[in-house]
Amino acid sequence: MAMVDLTGARWRASSYSNQEGGDCVEVADGFPGVVPVRDSKDPSRAQLLFSAASWEAFVDVVKGD
Repeated sequence: MAMVDLTGARWRASSYSNQEGGDCVEVADGFPGVVPVRDSKDPSRAQLLFSAASWEAFVDVVKGD
């Protein structure tokens, strides 16, 4: 997968995270074809990139669709 410049990415936490946003993952929108993901407990660590199709399949399984 190609490198993606995540400078200025706007990260959002899962709606299932607690009020402090801990113990969950965050994703950034607006990157065509890929979904950047990071650990909300340690956002300075490396981010992971998933293809949009792979991320959609993951979310469907988690939701039970």
